[in-house]
Amino acid sequence: MTQEEFFKKIIAHSKEYGFIFQSSEIYDGLSAVYDYAQNGVELKNNIKQYWWKSMVYMHENIVGIDSAIFMHPTTWKASGHVDAFNDPMIDNKDSKKRYRADVLMEEYLVKIEDKIEKEVEKAAKRFGETFDREMYISTNPRVVEYKSKYDSIKERFVTALTNNDLADLKQLIVDCEIACPISGTRNWTDVRQFNLMFSTQMGSLSEEASTIYLRPETAQGIFVNYLNVQKTGRMKIPFGIAQIGKAFRNEIVARQFLFRMKEFEQMEMQFFVRPGEELKWFEYWKAERLKWHHSLGIPKEKYKFYIHDKLAHYANAAVDIEFEFPFGFKEIEGIHSRTDFDLSSHQKFSGKKIQYFDPELNESYVPYVVETSIGVDRTFFSILGYAYNEEKLEDGTERVVLKIPPMLAPVKLAILPLVNKDGLDELGHKVFSDLKYDFNCQYDEKDSIGKRYRRQDAIGTPFCITIDHDTLKDNTVTIRYRDTMTQERINIEKIKDLISDKLSFKTFLK
Repeated sequence: MTQEEFFKKIIAHSKEYGFIFQSSEIYDGLSAVYDYAQNGVELKNNIKQYWWKSMVYMHENIVGIDSAIFMHPTTWKASGHVDAFNDPMIDNKDSKKRYRADVLMEEYLVKIEDKIEKEVEKAAKRFGETFDREMYISTNPRVVEYKSKYDSIKERFVTALTNNDLADLKQLIVDCEIACPISGTRNWTDVRQFNLMFSTQMGSLSEEASTIYLRPETAQGIFVNYLNVQKTGRMKIPFGIAQIGKAFRNEIVARQFLFRMKEFEQMEMQFFVRPGEELKWFEYWKAERLKWHHSLGIPKEKYKFYIHDKLAHYANAAVDIEFEFPFGFKEIEGIHSRTDFDLSSHQKFSGKKIQYFDPELNESYVPYVVETSIGVDRTFFSILGYAYNEEKLEDGTERVVLKIPPMLAPVKLAILPLVNKDGLDELGHKVFSDLKYDFNCQYDEKDSIGKRYRRQDAIGTPFCITIDHDTLKDNTVTIRYRDTMTQERINIEKIKDLISDKLSFKTFLK
């Protein structure tokens, strides 16, 4: 199965089984805007709850807030978004399609890396255990040529971005002979900057209204509340403030399903530290956040770090955690050392003193900040993509199963009476009523038991309870495990404890 075929199957499965719908679909939809359906919203909420518990409940010095989407417009002047929140865009004159110029270059560089890796893999197979990877990369003529080309293009690319040299960025695209994926031509316009913020008007009359923005990130809501939280919570440095919330960006190039959307949700934590200690905490949070991703049960090789060459104006260190999506490794979370830029800027623009008095040092200072920022939607997409499996069974049949981590699964438990008569349906409803206080359960009595198992597999339900005629005699049921399809007989009274143990956040977070 090709990546494109797999990608299409994920999208189709998401709609068919109630995970994701195109927004306003009856009106032909709205580009890059999606609705979370009945199973999707449960998975999304479970992801947010898992992050919140791991970030806020598991740390004595981190608290949460929920700030408003609308903020005073000066907020975005202070943060730099009004003047600098732009993407370099380039149009192909033949296809009329618009692309991010920096993404075109990054994809080109990845192709060179792939060529190097293919040469290395071929050599590794040829030489076996005696193969010296580093030696081969530094001496093989073809690999050396690829590496030299990669280094020279990357250096020029980073310089163009750093200096905002849009003319050279276009020339680099031309020199690398990058073609439009749609038209196949290299007929490019000049590179231009586009601001990504959505603006609207606030006021009762249009002539009196002032321009405000839909927030493009959730971080600023934390920064402007720093003093309020620090004082009311009697917080001591180092401490963190976490938030989950919607953000909005007018993405010119919005594609790849949930990966890049105009309305999305972020889970962010800003960690306030002493100046000079930010890089120590930066390394700490790099390790902690990668550990959180690994706790989901997805193989470690699906994740890697990407170190930024070009840093944002506010940062002195930045790294992305990348996940292997169906279309390659892409960012799922960013960890940034933001220095004191945000608090100092808000102090300057507001005229309010935003400092921390450190009793140990007996001095006041503007704290430095280390940020962790993860996309809810991208995390959802990564879990859904990894969980999707097509399996051929021993009896020759096939099943589609979502192997979602059990603690995140939309439905935890399905109650399935073998038939809807002979008192089995009544007992099934009783079991459902007893367990619905502890788990999100489904009751299903329609179709054969095999078809009902397949439906639950397709939405990722980790446990199915089958009630049969023996249940009426000995008070036992059959529990079926999604991933292995193995079954065992247990007493009805033990269902709650058994499933509670297997779904415990403690098991995964430890």
